Amino acid sequence: MEEVFKYIIGLGAAVMMPVIFTILGVSIGIKAGEAVKSGLKVGVGFIGLSIVTALLTSALGPALNTIVQIYDLQLKVFDMGWPAAASVAYNTAVGAFIIPVCLGINILMLVTKTTRTVNIDLWNYWHFAFIGAVVYFASDSLAWGFFAAIICYVVTLVIADMTALKFQRFYKDMDGISIPQPFCAGFVPFAWGINKALDKIPGIEKLDIDAEGMKKKFGLLGEPLFLGVIVGLAVGCLTCNSLAEIVDKIPYILGLGIKMGAVMELIPRVTVLFIEGLKPISDATRALIARKFKGADGLNIGMSPALVIGHPTTLVVSLLLIPVTLFIAVLLPGNQFLPLASLAGMFYIFPLVLPFTKGNVFKTFIIGLVVIVMGLYMVTNLAPSFTLAAQDVYAATGDAAVAIPAGFEGGSLDFASSPMAWLIYQCSLNLKWIGAGLLIVISMAMMWINRVLIIRNQKAMTASNSDNLQKTE
Repeated sequence: MEEVFKYIIGLGAAVMMPVIFTILGVSIGIKAGEAVKSGLKVGVGFIGLSIVTALLTSALGPALNTIVQIYDLQLKVFDMGWPAAASVAYNTAVGAFIIPVCLGINILMLVTKTTRTVNIDLWNYWHFAFIGAVVYFASDSLAWGFFAAIICYVVTLVIADMTALKFQRFYKDMDGISIPQPFCAGFVPFAWGINKALDKIPGIEKLDIDAEGMKKKFGLLGEPLFLGVIVGLAVGCLTCNSLAEIVDKIPYILGLGIKMGAVMELIPRVTVLFIEGLKPISDATRALIARKFKGADGLNIGMSPALVIGHPTTLVVSLLLIPVTLFIAVLLPGNQFLPLASLAGMFYIFPLVLPFTKGNVFKTFIIGLVVIVMGLYMVTNLAPSFTLAAQDVYAATGDAAVAIPAGFEGGSLDFASSPMAWLIYQCSLNLKWIGAGLLIVISMAMMWINRVLIIRNQKAMTASNSDNLQKTE
């Protein structure tokens, strides 16, 4: 079983998404040619996003490592990045069965009307396997590992449902799409709470600065492209010990600036491919549901947040947070994690934050800063258990990607900095049966509330359709 799913995941999203979307498209009535075209566009989108992310990592990584050496910023938790975390997650006993287990739960929740999201984002199932693997190795109990993974999956599906309408209204061309990715979902309560708190501060509620507003107010300085160049130049200068060295490294510094600007410009262009590929599938799904399930509260297709990380506010705030995160990571007392490889995943904090802040750059930045500070401590706290899992996987597979340097522990911003992951870990490991009971009560309550909302919406849509029919007659 482990080998089967390792093979499927090993094909990658760029290969499997065209297959999945072709099958899904034909099943819901789209012509085979159109279904293949939709799938290929999504697959190409994943390849494009991987290339751009690799450009960011390859350009920024060496520069940040040089800064670490110059200023002696060594901390004991080594940043392995999300690819290593995903590899650890899928190469454990929990990861081997996580896909069929979660798909089974998804079907059960659809049947019981406790969710309306069909989560086909198989590659991000590693998040559920990750928290399961960490709890498994910390508790030495496979049952506790699967319990943690299942709780995380259930809560994520409910949050995806509850944020779907707000998500679809904020982002364009996202009808019928929800985001059941737990890293994003874990920040929703903070987005809601901090946004409400900021609105109560005199003057803040009037500080409406979105990315488009920045362009109008600051001109070139407000463009994500130009901001990327500026941050790249600043990081390049920090790799130098003196003014003379800056002069000598001008070609390198300028090149780093252009590469950072290119990342900011290319990500939105790549994400257009996702939207073009998804639109026929989304439209056909809604039409099918309207035709076959009269009055039903339409299902949502659960997709990767990669669809929307090209939003200008996400780009601007993520870019500004990169140097800020490095600075506060060194200053925070008790923190042992210095994010380097994980910085490319900064974009994924905000897909479900922006619908609450309505793209406000200032509010989004404050929320991002708060969750990053919390996340650094959470990564530090989870590092010992994550290290146990990584060492076991390395011993079994010899995968150099999960090797941790001697004297360090392992960590990653995604998914180890998620409040959801940390809370489930603490309840499962430290509170044991009391914590398990608490998690079950919370999950059941969320499922019940979600079911009530789904049924209420179904009744409202049925009544509305009936009224419209009577008016037509």
